[in-house]
Amino acid sequence: MFRAWRAPLLARAGARVGLRARAGVAWGWARSAASEANSRQPEAESRQDSHYRDTVLLPRSRFPAQLPGRLQPETELETQQKCGFSELYSWQRQRKTKQEFCLHDGPPYANGDPHVGHALNKILKDITNRFYVMRGYKVHYVPGWDCHGLPIELKALSEVKGAENLSPMEIRQRAREFAERAIEKQKSAFIRWGVMADWANCYRTFDPKYEANQLRVFYKMYDKGFVYQDYKPVFWSPSAKTALAEAELEYNEQHVSRSVYMKFPLLKSPPKLTSVIDGSSPASVLVWTTQPWTVPANQAVCYMPDSAYSIVKCTTTGEHFILAADRVESTAAVLDTQFEVMSTCKGVDLADGSCAHPTIPGRVSPLLPANHVTMAKGTGLVHTAPAHGMEDYGVASHHQLPTDCLVDEGGFFTEAAGPELQNKNVLEEGNEAVIQMLQTAGSLLKEEKYVHSYPYDWRTKKPMIIRASKQWFVNTASVKATAQNEGKYDGYSAGLGVSGSPHSLIQEVLKKVKVIPTSAVNRMLEMLDRRTFWCISRQRCWGVPIPVFYQKDTGECLINSETITDIIKIVEQQGTDAWWALPIEQLLSKEAVAKAGGHDVLDYVKGQDVLDIWFDSGTSWAHVLEGAEQRADTYLEGKDQLGGWFQSSLLTSVAARKKAPYKTLVVHGFTLGEKGEKMSKSIGNVVDPDVVINGGEDHTKDPPYGADILRWWVAESNVFTEVLIGPVVLNAARDDINKLRNTLRFMLGNMAGFNPETDSIPASEMYIVDQYMLHLLQDYGSKVTEAYKEYDYSKVVRLLQAFCSRNLSNFYFSIIKDRLYCEEEKDPKRRSCQTVLAEALDVVVRSFAPILPHLAEEVFQHLPYKKDSEGVFRTGWINASSAWKKPGIEEAIEGACAMRDSFLGSISGKNALEYEVVIVIEPGLLFELMEALQAEETSSVSQLNEIMMASQTTLLTELPKETPADANIIKGTFLINLEGGDIREESSYKVIALPITKAKCPRCRRYTSHSSSTPCPRCLKVIAGKGST
Repeated sequence: MFRAWRAPLLARAGARVGLRARAGVAWGWARSAASEANSRQPEAESRQDSHYRDTVLLPRSRFPAQLPGRLQPETELETQQKCGFSELYSWQRQRKTKQEFCLHDGPPYANGDPHVGHALNKILKDITNRFYVMRGYKVHYVPGWDCHGLPIELKALSEVKGAENLSPMEIRQRAREFAERAIEKQKSAFIRWGVMADWANCYRTFDPKYEANQLRVFYKMYDKGFVYQDYKPVFWSPSAKTALAEAELEYNEQHVSRSVYMKFPLLKSPPKLTSVIDGSSPASVLVWTTQPWTVPANQAVCYMPDSAYSIVKCTTTGEHFILAADRVESTAAVLDTQFEVMSTCKGVDLADGSCAHPTIPGRVSPLLPANHVTMAKGTGLVHTAPAHGMEDYGVASHHQLPTDCLVDEGGFFTEAAGPELQNKNVLEEGNEAVIQMLQTAGSLLKEEKYVHSYPYDWRTKKPMIIRASKQWFVNTASVKATAQNEGKYDGYSAGLGVSGSPHSLIQEVLKKVKVIPTSAVNRMLEMLDRRTFWCISRQRCWGVPIPVFYQKDTGECLINSETITDIIKIVEQQGTDAWWALPIEQLLSKEAVAKAGGHDVLDYVKGQDVLDIWFDSGTSWAHVLEGAEQRADTYLEGKDQLGGWFQSSLLTSVAARKKAPYKTLVVHGFTLGEKGEKMSKSIGNVVDPDVVINGGEDHTKDPPYGADILRWWVAESNVFTEVLIGPVVLNAARDDINKLRNTLRFMLGNMAGFNPETDSIPASEMYIVDQYMLHLLQDYGSKVTEAYKEYDYSKVVRLLQAFCSRNLSNFYFSIIKDRLYCEEEKDPKRRSCQTVLAEALDVVVRSFAPILPHLAEEVFQHLPYKKDSEGVFRTGWINASSAWKKPGIEEAIEGACAMRDSFLGSISGKNALEYEVVIVIEPGLLFELMEALQAEETSSVSQLNEIMMASQTTLLTELPKETPADANIIKGTFLINLEGGDIREESSYKVIALPITKAKCPRCRRYTSHSSSTPCPRCLKVIAGKGST
């Protein structure tokens, strides 16, 4: 057996052995064999090569280097069937292990075809789950769908003629059928992508048990005082005729409004300004608004108490105006006039003044202080319509002003707005009518177009308005406050954004949550801080009803523990259809009415509002998560969920039980076209996952890539920013996988006839370079594992590519080919590197298996051993022994590689086998390390020579006296760092490359033979079957 690595050699700090001076006694510089080498003929060489070809052990494997055309998707489907992809989830759930990992699936919306956004999200989750399955955890992953809401309702009704005549039950039936079709379509796509899940027990938000659990959470929050009903302004979609939450808005940055500058004549001068405004000239306050249609609802004009205001005289008309001092010049310029500043005062000096309403005779608009007034644009005086602004409402609540709404559900002025405005759309002809009324009254000073960011309904894509209506709210300000303040509702503080203690319960809860990337937690807290209430009622019928009854005469609501218990029992059995299908006598008991002080069930009516779908999905933890804790290890979704599902789940969970429903939040970016642009059918850059996998109609334009290409794209991307996809990206992913396949094919091909159980060589008896590879494998396995734990899958891909390219293909494979191909089949030297290949293949395949499950199982199907293997996912994670870690070996191999680089650099890309290399190192630690790789002075079969890739290597302590004067001597140094830095020694070396004098062996093709027609001594022994030890 060849000599084992001697660790004590490295531990001798500076110890020196009596080194035999190698001055080249047996090594000469003669070139007498050169003439023989020059006389070789190519034809004879070819005949000789052919003669010995059958004696060389070339790689043998049926594993294909590429799967062109339809072969890739077809092979994946075959692999899924053969390797039990569909049974893997249930198999791992039945394992007896105490380690559990729960990734709670945020439900995608059941209203369309699967898209690349779905692919990004579901594949990220699957990579995570497969990693934990392989590490021996029992994974809990129940996929779900968000099934209620306006978008599904609208799409379902778009397929029906006369939809406006359908009853609520007919609408619900159509919406359910539409959602079910979308779910089946999405589910089949997710399965095709290789997603492992509990597909037999998915959750859907319209399932009766889910709805019942949702109502339990609703009542628990109501009972604690977190849910309340109120009349206040909310975001309203005229196109959908329903209230919406802020998370359901999108902003059009190029929206064009008709802004107006108008004057409110002073009725009563502020007492502190009477000396300045003497009544000799008309005086008004100047106001600017982008929403003229709200002027009929005006109840006040607000100023900023701490800001400076000016009383100015218009040089054109002689009128006096009041406006912010900072806005005098810009406003005069807009009005194409000049203002002469008469006096300046503080905002507080405007107190107790009042104005005449600009269009409604007799109405008074008081001047009131407010902190929401801004000086960034406008005049510094804000028109205040409590029915159409959140801040306006806060002022009205504080000063007890009316909050009359003159706009109906469709966005039309009501009868109360007057005959000039009734039935006119506030965003269209109604807006125009108000502007004309201002003009007629002499109050309009200027109208101009104003481009700004404006909220739109995220589904109908039409403008929103703010409109006061009676709605149900979650008092998020109270939820966010400390536990001691739990449930105490203060309408004014909720309206104005007072968020309670700076050390809020939400902040304390989030401190215990790991957020990846860490920057996302600040974005989430900022969104939460701005959210003082959450409107959870919707005026539609496709959803979970708010389980409240109303007294017919007084409108007083009825909900208590008896009513909710009865409703939940019915919903568990019949679903929420019962709310619409059953008469009130079967929903509301006499006992519940009596307890509330009522007399007759028929004195009440059912509420017609449904819960916001964010409340639907936000309570999924109560239905899906198992155990007493009901807490998931991970929620993993796109960054839009920081204001959506992450937030609604947190608010409902904290309100109901004072803790987050998750331990870790992972936040990924959005998918964009490969140039960074949004995907659009008009641009033609929409990527369909089905086309990516199966190809389009024209395979030359849209080739079939298969699911693993899609999964590789997800893993290699930096998913914490925006994720780009397109033909260039997908082609690059395919090239990456083909390179990986070639690496795998080399390892598979060179293990023919090798059985790790019987043929492996113990690490202590291996070649040093083989031990070095095990050392690198151990380090690679450790780093990959840590990257997976941190959800950094792009780092996994980078580590994999670097290891396969740099350490395997470019280094190890290139130096061991001679051992693999030309040594005797069972020679321990050959078995040594085959042992490493078997370990490397196992580690590499397991390391990418969560990302490329089809390829991983395909490789295992082609193993020349383990014919009845259970596959990759049923046999565990990377098993890289800690005994493989030998830091000292690095110095020996990397020192040899430094000299090899000098050697190869000196021959400028020529065939290294045509050279012999001389290495000269002064006695010291570096020489000892090299001597461990080559005990002989000169060798063509040593470990050092294998690394050098030359035909022969000579190791000396000094230059031979016969060294030619013109010899190209390459000098270098190498720093040895052992024992954590305790042993440090910089050694110099010299490398000389000389043309080889021997003939080329017709079998191994190294220049180690005495004659070009005869194999070298090593090959002759192998051919004769003697082997070598």
